[in-house]
Amino acid sequence: MAFLLAITAIVITAIPARSATLNLVGFGDSLMAGYQLPPEDAFPARLEKALRAKGHDVTIANAGVSGDTTSGGLARIDWSVPDGTKGVILELGANDALRGIAPEESRKNLIAMIEKLKSRGIPVLLVGMLAPPNMGDDYAGRFNPIYPELAKAYGTELYPFFLDGVVENAKLKIEDGMHPNGDGIGVMVERFLPVAERFVQSLSTGG
Repeated sequence: MAFLLAITAIVITAIPARSATLNLVGFGDSLMAGYQLPPEDAFPARLEKALRAKGHDVTIANAGVSGDTTSGGLARIDWSVPDGTKGVILELGANDALRGIAPEESRKNLIAMIEKLKSRGIPVLLVGMLAPPNMGDDYAGRFNPIYPELAKAYGTELYPFFLDGVVENAKLKIEDGMHPNGDGIGVMVERFLPVAERFVQSLSTGG
């Protein structure tokens, strides 16, 4: 009997424990929320599906709010990111640029959000935006460097431009010419996926 118990203990020990599901939050504006798209076509849902297809046990909650600015995000980040969240995809700033909000203000708000999450032990994947051309070179020169500089300063994963591959293709946007359609979301997810995988793997290993 003792022999059988010992063998059983060895077998049980040899079976790897199943890793817990990684609960992520996609925190952003209408680009994250999925403006005029069904919930299953929004970026968080499509990215979750793509990551699961790659073998990653993740969920991605959609905490996107249309029209949100970095100021609005800062005001709600404490209650929009629940306890138990293992990582946040932070995408804000597009509406700041469209409204001509001072880039210094956007930077300050993004720093505050990153630090709030850091204080809770929640890593960030920072999603960059670019100022629209009509804002001029001076504005772009102050706005565009925010994301790479903060990613470097805080050691966060960075995706340089959320609308990469979509912004100049009208066929990938809805009628307003600004927001991605379902096909556009598909392009965004495809390009975003390698960075998302790197982020998820770092969370899984505690790196």
